[in-house]
Amino acid sequence: MFEETLFQSSRAGEQFVDILKKQGIVPGIKVDTGLQPIDGTDGETATQGLDGLADRCKRYYEQGARFAKWRAVLKVDSDKCPSSTAILENAHGLARYAQIAQANGLVPIVEPEVTLGPGDYSIERTAYVSEKVNSHVFRLLNEYNVILEGILLKPNMILPGLDVPTPSPEEVAKYTVRTMLRSVPAAVPGIHFLSGGMSEEEATLNLQALQAYGPTPWSLTFSYGRALQSSTLKIWSGKESSWKAAQERLVALAKANSEAQLGKYAGPHPSPGGARILQALRLGGAGK
Repeated sequence: MFEETLFQSSRAGEQFVDILKKQGIVPGIKVDTGLQPIDGTDGETATQGLDGLADRCKRYYEQGARFAKWRAVLKVDSDKCPSSTAILENAHGLARYAQIAQANGLVPIVEPEVTLGPGDYSIERTAYVSEKVNSHVFRLLNEYNVILEGILLKPNMILPGLDVPTPSPEEVAKYTVRTMLRSVPAAVPGIHFLSGGMSEEEATLNLQALQAYGPTPWSLTFSYGRALQSSTLKIWSGKESSWKAAQERLVALAKANSEAQLGKYAGPHPSPGGARILQALRLGGAGK
């Protein structure tokens, strides 16, 4: 949830967190305050929000939140990005956030996203960059005494640039699992992949393919945004008359990915085909 939503109530006056708890859903909270450009880099960004984070986490816990999320975005290309400046800045932010969240009772979701973007960089290039980023993130997590058994990792799957043909789920899974084995300690309980621009069906098929590379030290599951919400929001379109149809699509997408993370997805997909769900990088404050 965003901070605004964490404290909001339904039409009937019942707080959203209480509605979730009654259904066995654990509320979480996005705690960063958005991306800002790093001067002197080629459009790379750092995540803001450490100021006052301890006090905010304390309030979020009192309101019912039990986990938190902080998104760091690393730009990748075939040559210069990500820079060492961007890697170190974002690794520090993730580690310090995780330390503060744990100190205030929240499980930190650590999200170092090597973001899918334009270019002809190869899947091998993304794998190399992701290994490097993950290694720096975990070095800093250890420096800040973060309890690895008490975090969840939310990384990208390994994909080439947008100017390269879309790889098969088997190829994505091979490079993704190899990257995680090379760079993520076994103490981490779960790796919850972001959908990061993949189409809704592509995200499900790639998640299913990961399960063929087990057993792994961690649970390989999903924490999708756009791949659960894109067609759901289009169906809803802000219309109360579309609530039921939108909810049915959301449940169907969640079910498909739940089956995929068990290696039991058999189709057909509720949102077959479809193009990549890309989003412009937004800079600014909370909610961006």
